Amino acid sequence: MQGGRWRGSYRPLNDAIAAGRVRGVVGLAGCDNPRVTATGLHKFLASELIKNDVLIVSTGCGSAACGAAGFLTPEMALENAGPGLREVCEAIGIPPILHLGACVDNSRILTIATNMAKEGGLSDEIGGMPAVGIAPEWMSEKAIAIGVYFAASGVPVIFGGESPVGASKEVEKIMTEVWMERYMGAMHFEPDPEKMLEMALNYIDKARENLKLRKYEPGKFGAERVLMDMAARRVISPHAGVGGINESEG
Repeated sequence: MQGGRWRGSYRPLNDAIAAGRVRGVVGLAGCDNPRVTATGLHKFLASELIKNDVLIVSTGCGSAACGAAGFLTPEMALENAGPGLREVCEAIGIPPILHLGACVDNSRILTIATNMAKEGGLSDEIGGMPAVGIAPEWMSEKAIAIGVYFAASGVPVIFGGESPVGASKEVEKIMTEVWMERYMGAMHFEPDPEKMLEMALNYIDKARENLKLRKYEPGKFGAERVLMDMAARRVISPHAGVGGINESEG
């Protein structure tokens, strides 16, 4: 998508992240949990993340929720994404949320993170990348297994709902502090969607800081573009248009 059929490359994405146009990447995945309002958390997080210039890749029921809400169209970027992400999506012609497949296709998210690391310019490995996984409505043991695999690969993961291991502070410490120290990944359980959003953005910003990337500045990019007439061009260059088109332009 970023380099055409013949020269597809992760370089434009890495450059956009380094420049601060794209703040980071979030993998939005997981089930629809019958204990919460159907698709509500997916839609909330998706809309808020893209407002904050975060590119989303989604799988499974998360993708279905975004698709039903009309979030998987390029027009969604023009209407709802932050200015930096909108600029990138508009230039390439992609939506701000990319559908990667079914719930069993979550490994494709890690494939993207691996290719970003191989491309260079950011982190040399998945650990430390400005990327986060979120499963806001998980409900099965399969989701836990996938989340642990992501954390062990170096991706901080946030699960919605109450923690199934919350009775043990030692286990929670291992899954957060110890795993972060060893693998640069972690696994959190957080029922509050606002806190989930805040945690994801904090992880992304901390990764940017550790990688010494340009500090993300909301609204820095995407200034409104104006089609200039000849009078406006002459204000910039008094000689604009004089003598017709020269040979170098013709």
